[in-house]
Amino acid sequence: MFTESAMSRQTRVVADFAPPCHQPSTIEELFSKQMAERFEAGSAVFWEGDTASHVFAVTEGVLRIFKIMSDGRRVITGFVYPGDLLGVSLRDSYLYTAEAVTTARVRRFGRTRFQDEINHSPDLRPQLFAQLCDEMAAAQDQMVLLARKSAEERVSSFLLVIMRRLRREQQEQPVIELPMTRQDMADYLGLTIETVSRTMTKLTTCGVIAPTGRHAVVIKRLAKLLVLAGEGDVGYASDETNSIRRAVWPEYYTAQ
Repeated sequence: MFTESAMSRQTRVVADFAPPCHQPSTIEELFSKQMAERFEAGSAVFWEGDTASHVFAVTEGVLRIFKIMSDGRRVITGFVYPGDLLGVSLRDSYLYTAEAVTTARVRRFGRTRFQDEINHSPDLRPQLFAQLCDEMAAAQDQMVLLARKSAEERVSSFLLVIMRRLRREQQEQPVIELPMTRQDMADYLGLTIETVSRTMTKLTTCGVIAPTGRHAVVIKRLAKLLVLAGEGDVGYASDETNSIRRAVWPEYYTAQ
C-alpha cells in the first residue's frame, strides 16, 4: 500500500504533468460554448432599466438599440450586427433597450463570469478594449452627424456606415441590406420619416442608388454618395454631382 507521503508525491507528479486548462484566445471563442438563443423580429433581448446580469454576443441578424425619451419619442442610438457585443457596462442596469430588427441569434454570458474571464486573459482584454474604442468612435460620428450634417448628408452618411459595417466598400457597386424600416432610419438620423423617404427616392431618381430586392440597395455611384455625405473631396464635386444635389434638395437651390 502507498503511504500517505507516497500518495502525496504521486498526486503532485500527476498534477505537474496534467495539461493546462484551455483558455479562450478570442471573445468569439469565449462565447462559442454558450447556447444560441433565437429572437424574432420585434422582440427585445433586454429592456432599458433591466438588471445588467448578462453580456450578449450577436451571432446572426440585426438589432437596434434605443432609448425612450420622457415624452415618448424613441431615439435609436445604433444598429448591432454579428460580431458585436451587447450589454457591456459597469452600471447595474442596462442603459438602453436591445430589440431584434430581423430574426436574430445571440449567446449570453454571465456578467460576473465575463468580467473574470476578461480580467484574467491577456488575449481577451485588448480585444474588448478595441471593441469599446470602436463604439466610442461610432458615438462621436453620430454626434457629428446629428449636430452638423444636413438631412441629405445624414441619409448619405447612413448608407456609407452600413456599407462599411458589411465590409462592402471594396466592391465597385456595393449592395447593402437595409432590413430596418424608414421609421428606424428616421429615429436614428433625427429626421422625419417623410424626409428620409423623400431623400431615398431622390437618390434613386438621380441614379446614386438603386433598389435591388425588398430590403437592399446597390450604390451605383459611390464617389457621388461620398460627396453628398460630406466625405468626398470638394474639388471632385463635378457639375454632375452639383446637379444631383439640386435634384435632391431643389427648394434650397431655388431659394439661393
